[in-house]
Amino acid sequence: MKRFYKEVAAAPVDGGWQVTLDGRGIKTVKGAPQIVPSEALALAMAAEWDAQGEKIDPSSFVFRDMVDYAIDVVAPDPAALVEKVSTYGDTDTLLYRADPDEPLFARQQEIWEPIVTTFEQRHGIELVRVSGIVHRPQSDAALPRLRERLGEQTSFALAATEAMTSLAASLVIGLSALDTSQEDAALTLWQAACLEEEWQADLWGRDYEAEERRAKRQADFLNAWRMARLATA
Repeated sequence: MKRFYKEVAAAPVDGGWQVTLDGRGIKTVKGAPQIVPSEALALAMAAEWDAQGEKIDPSSFVFRDMVDYAIDVVAPDPAALVEKVSTYGDTDTLLYRADPDEPLFARQQEIWEPIVTTFEQRHGIELVRVSGIVHRPQSDAALPRLRERLGEQTSFALAATEAMTSLAASLVIGLSALDTSQEDAALTLWQAACLEEEWQADLWGRDYEAEERRAKRQADFLNAWRMARLATA
């Protein structure tokens, strides 16, 4: 598609901010007004439109696509997404460790345990750690508390949390990233989620395609974190 507009702006509207193209407000894929809660997020979205050349590259609209998802999918039924994301709490990657006599276990304890312990203290819960692959359910108190935390989020934060949680296969990582205001800290959390992949790569060597896929996932994780931060800026 050729570029069809000249001027891009972010304008205040009822309920928040909206990107305009030649003075016309943008709508979502499903036709809703694409209104976001902060000027910072609107400016980031406007920058995506402004950066287009003669031809529009749909893949470059990272924030626009996440915002559309938050407005069109999450906002109409947040409870459905809360239930979906909360299931990661019962199979969280950071809670499933190697057997204690394996070298990987010590590395998991070093990197993962401080993250999980901090998460427990922040949310007032206790999570079950498992050595091996046999599933053990979390307590009856833990999962409702995690659902409650998810239910407190805005549609934009919930959309970001779902993205980060699914990419990391960890609700602990997703919610911990949401709670940090520093990008370096969010990156450290992402790297912790990749601990087992790094361990295997160090043992058996690195595959170019696998590394490329992981770099893409890291970018997606950090963009979801940025969207959540911009929405509250």
